[in-house]
Amino acid sequence: MMEWYQVGLALMGLLMLLIFIGLPIPFAMAAAALPFLLNIQGLSTSLVSTELKLWGVWIDYILLSVPLFVFLGELIGRSNIGPNLYRFMHNGIPIRGSAAYGSIGACAGFGAVCGSSMVGSLTIGGVALPEMIKLGYDRRLSSGVLAAGGTLSVLLPPSLILLFYGIVTDQSIGRLFMAGIIPGLLLASLFVLVVVIWARLYPHHVPHAERTQKWSKKAVLMTVGPVALIGAIITVSIYAGIATPTEAAGLAAAVTLVLAFWVGGLTRGAFIDSLMATMRTMGYLGLLLSAGVLFGFVMNYYQIPQQFTSYFLGFDLSPLAVLMFVIAFYIILGMFLEPVSMTFITLPTIYPLIAASGYDLIWFGIIYTITMEIAVLTPPVGLNLFVIQGIGREHVTIGDVIKGSLPFIAMMVILLALMIYYPQIAIWLPELMR
Repeated sequence: MMEWYQVGLALMGLLMLLIFIGLPIPFAMAAAALPFLLNIQGLSTSLVSTELKLWGVWIDYILLSVPLFVFLGELIGRSNIGPNLYRFMHNGIPIRGSAAYGSIGACAGFGAVCGSSMVGSLTIGGVALPEMIKLGYDRRLSSGVLAAGGTLSVLLPPSLILLFYGIVTDQSIGRLFMAGIIPGLLLASLFVLVVVIWARLYPHHVPHAERTQKWSKKAVLMTVGPVALIGAIITVSIYAGIATPTEAAGLAAAVTLVLAFWVGGLTRGAFIDSLMATMRTMGYLGLLLSAGVLFGFVMNYYQIPQQFTSYFLGFDLSPLAVLMFVIAFYIILGMFLEPVSMTFITLPTIYPLIAASGYDLIWFGIIYTITMEIAVLTPPVGLNLFVIQGIGREHVTIGDVIKGSLPFIAMMVILLALMIYYPQIAIWLPELMR
């Protein structure tokens, strides 16, 4: 029988090979696990157990919230809810750099109801980037603030990354969502600070106060009201114990559908497109979840997470050194893999090590999420970089987006440092609401 480290190396080596030759990650994970699964159980038993494991994934009650949150984000992205929020944040604030501040504020508000970094950048960026370029904002600042702004979507609840993290680590989804609120607001403040400093250092990059317009009470209600209502439904219902994350997602999706038609922009065709986009996304995520179950079964059978934890702790490293190693590992890996895939491939092995080092797993969930969002801003795979460049390909290059994102990445690193030295930033609110 192979030793645990031999299985681990062979499993990861085969997985990386299959990904390198172009096999989609869900199929690569399943194919890498298959030889070891056959060795464990034989063909007939493997087929039956695989069917049972996959069925268990698709009937998991918590996982029902995933398509509902995805659908919610699609509805917002195809209606006027997101664009209206940006226009209000921009046109209603008579200060220099209002478009940049409005982008951050709109991304933060949108993040409170969307949960997807890429969708946040795509929705707000599609409106804001052409406007900022037209107004005379520097290309790097314009693209960087929007690429980074999308990352606020995965700290402020609901967050798909935190949702998947909670499923893999068996942590409370509600407490994870709550833990992300203060770090999310703090990160938004740090992004604002970047714009302030940028305007001081390079005044010609940030135009003077743009012409503002007076908003009627009805206009404000139709602009801010939908986002506030959807966010309140999700947060209050979960944190007050009124509803589970799945029930909150269902109610929020139903309310969003009504609001999207009320606010405007959501046509019958856009509604159908939202359904189709949700099904495409869930097709991928469903395959990824299913493959992750098989992959995880093989790892747990050979006790790879447990043995890896014991082996690593044998070096007698300090908890801080372990944490730094894990963060560096994810930042490097994030240059090549997207966050959801990393969660199911690596987290089952990593989180026992973090727990054994004495760290709170709710707190680490926020550390992990911030690290994942640094990953979506780092080439060569940085998804948000290519989303923003794709939106503004006539005005900005991928180099502009990367250079513009660097100061915001630095602020995310600062937030990580603050979280490490002041863990209460994340765990104070969940503990308060217990």
